[in-house]
Order: sequence, then structure tokens, then C-alpha cells
Amino acid sequence: MTIREQTEQIEAKVLSQRACLSINSKGRQREEQEGEIRTCFQKDRDRIIHAKSFRRLKHKTQVFLAPKGDHYRTRLTHVLEVSQISRTIARALRLNEDLTEAIALGHDLGHTPFGHAGETVLRKIHPGGFDHYVQSLRVVDFIEKNGMGLNLTHEVRDGIIKHSKGKGSILPDNDSTMAETLEGQVVRISDIIAYVNHDLDDALRAEVIQKSDIPVNITEVIGDTHAKRINTMVTDLVYNTIARNHDSLNMSEPVLGAVYKLREFLYERVYESDRLKAEFIKAKHVLESLYGHYLENVDQIMGNIPSETNADKHTIVRDFIACMTDRFALASYDKIFIPERWTDI
Repeated sequence: MTIREQTEQIEAKVLSQRACLSINSKGRQREEQEGEIRTCFQKDRDRIIHAKSFRRLKHKTQVFLAPKGDHYRTRLTHVLEVSQISRTIARALRLNEDLTEAIALGHDLGHTPFGHAGETVLRKIHPGGFDHYVQSLRVVDFIEKNGMGLNLTHEVRDGIIKHSKGKGSILPDNDSTMAETLEGQVVRISDIIAYVNHDLDDALRAEVIQKSDIPVNITEVIGDTHAKRINTMVTDLVYNTIARNHDSLNMSEPVLGAVYKLREFLYERVYESDRLKAEFIKAKHVLESLYGHYLENVDQIMGNIPSETNADKHTIVRDFIACMTDRFALASYDKIFIPERWTDI
């Protein structure tokens, strides 16, 4: 018996009946021979960590554009925090941690430079629209490995495409918007637990808001520090889910209500604040200019991004720009649109 088979047997013995066992995976788009040590979900996690798109996340904006400060979150630190929260919840509920971690680490691989400002730009100017979760699936299915993709399992791909909720319901009743696995649903709610807390922390660091600005009816329910808020949300989710026999993820009304209020507060006072809007306008100009330039000069990027034989110019340009980091986008704009600085030195 291989180590992988031993691990699969351990999963069957110790994990919840609602957990997705590695041995029960619906498989990959292209069949592969299983290895001797790692389960299919462990392999998916490792493929994501070693992917180029994963490394680029360290230079992609979370909220504050191209941050120079050492302690502001980037898209990479965001997915790491989502992964940590997801694994804590998964372990407490006896779900499959490897599947949960793989989804968490891969859920934002398709995010644009300049965060949601970049996503808004591409959604507006690309004829087919744009959603980062759809692009994340395209990254793992096609763009990675020069057009070969990572060939991930069905369950990880499903969790990636269904992780996003925008301003929508955190725990919707409509099953069609939720991941098939409870592990994928854990990542969805861990995503919001992570970002409402670390975005608040970064906004305080940037002095966009003050601690006294946070409504009392939020802090009284979930706490007045970063650690207390995360602990309250995670603990409430775990115990309320156990109380429902793991049938679905649940939170108490007071805590869920406080999460909604905190998200509304962040949209009003941070994401849509005059200070951030001014930077978003600059980012919008950069990406619109780059998109227009490459659309007229698509030959300049051919070979830099894999494309299907019959791909149109918009698809190629969308993929190229979505893969950019903040600093690469700014450097490209500078090279194309800013006159060369001549010197006599």
C-alpha cells in the first residue's frame, strides 16, 4: 500500500461525512496516474504554489495601489490569510484541509493589477466583460504552463469559480452560487472574514479612517481588535455549523449582521472614499491606455501570453493585462507613453 493510499484511508476514518475525500474526487480534465505519496488535492495545492501566477500575487494590489509601505497587504498576503482561516475552520469541522487550502491559494490567481479598480476597468472595456474568478479558472485551465494549464481536480476548479460574492449574500440560500463541496464554501466565507479585517487594518494604518470611526454596534458584537474580530467570526461559524449537524455553514444573526455592517462601513468609508477614488482614476487611465495600445499593436505581446489558435485580439490583450503586476503595468505605461529621459551624464 502506498503512502497516498494510507492517507486516503485515514481521511475516510477521521473526516466528517460532509468532507470531500480525496479518493472520491471527480477527477481532472485530463487523466493522470496517481502518485505514491500525495493525494490529488495535495498535488493541486503544490501546483498552485509553484505557479508563476501565484508568485506574481506579491506585486498585485489588495486595496492600496502599488503600496510602498512594508506592512500593507498584497494579493499574496491576502490569499495566505484566507488559507490560514480556511484551514482553521476546515480542521475544526473535520473537513479536507488539503482541498480547502488548494482552493484558498488559487482563488485569486486571475486578479488584475490595481485590485478591483483594475477589474472594473477590464469589465467595462473588454467586450465579454471581466470577472476575476472566471479569469482565475482560465489561468489554471489554460494560461499556466504555456497553454497547458495546471490540470487541477474538479473540486478545486469548482471552488475557485464560485468563491466570489461581491456585495452579494455571504451565505446565500441559492445553491447554484455556492461551491459543490463544503470545503469550497468555507473558502468563500473565509475570503470575506479575511478581507473585511485586513482591509480595516490597512485603512487604519493608512489613516484613511480612525479607530473611533468604527461603529460601536460592530465592535460590541465582534470585538475591537483585529485578532478578536477574526476569532469571533471563526468561532461563531464553527459552533453554529456544528449545531446544524454540518448540513451547511451557519453564523448567528448578531455576528453575521455585524459582518454585513462592517463590509458596508468599508465600502462607504474606505473603498469608495475620495482618497482611494482619486488613485483608482489614475489606475483606470493606466490600464485603459495600455489596453488601447496593445489592441492596436497586439504583435508586441504575441509570444508573451499563450493564446488559442483562433483567439481574437481582445482575448489576448485581456489575458496579458490581467496577468500584469502593479509595477509591471506602471513600467509598461512609462515605457510606452512617457518620453525617454535624455541625459548628458
